[in-house]
Amino acid sequence: MGAKVAAKPGAKAGIVPPRPTGEDKGRRARNKEDKLRRIKAAARTLFISKGYDATNMREIAQRAGVALGTPFSYAADKRDLLFLTVNDELEDAAVRAAEAVKEGAPVRDNLLNAFRVVYEFFGREPGLARLTLREMQFYQNGPQAERFLKTRERMIALAVHSIAIAQRNGEIAKEEDAAVVGMVVFSSFQMAVRLWLMRQPARVTDGMRELAAFVDVILKGLQEPR
Repeated sequence: MGAKVAAKPGAKAGIVPPRPTGEDKGRRARNKEDKLRRIKAAARTLFISKGYDATNMREIAQRAGVALGTPFSYAADKRDLLFLTVNDELEDAAVRAAEAVKEGAPVRDNLLNAFRVVYEFFGREPGLARLTLREMQFYQNGPQAERFLKTRERMIALAVHSIAIAQRNGEIAKEEDAAVVGMVVFSSFQMAVRLWLMRQPARVTDGMRELAAFVDVILKGLQEPR
């Protein structure tokens, strides 16, 4: 005969443990969301106050009041955690940028109104924005980095869409490739926003004025011949 398996202390033979209730699942979900909120807040504070390079995952976990391994449940590593701190807000900014593009509006207004949303987001915490853009330049791995890149792709698509609207409205010659022009516009935005963030302080009005000058030069060469 096979050996008998000893019952766990306090357990009664034949009794199945109760399944988690909806309340139990809700409590676990709330706990997980609270940990995520504390980790993001701790990482944001330390990255800004100490600098990205001087901050380590142990400090972030300690400040958040979680176990050392818990941050790795949400991000692959420190770089991925940096992107985690901005992804939700940046994705929201991309949604609002899309809402700022109107079918009947001039292309200049559509582009500047869309990019202004991102400038305003970066302008609230320029130190964190500098770190994020710096790390993204050479690092594109990890689930949070992938989210960041998807938001970037949405902004590129929005620039392309704005150019396509302008072509339909007769502002830009139809023979131009909207995808190429949109990428040129987005590349100019990327350069402009990096130059703007290098300054102290990074005022949104200053950044938008410089971006407008870049956009005007691009659009001048694309106008439909009259």
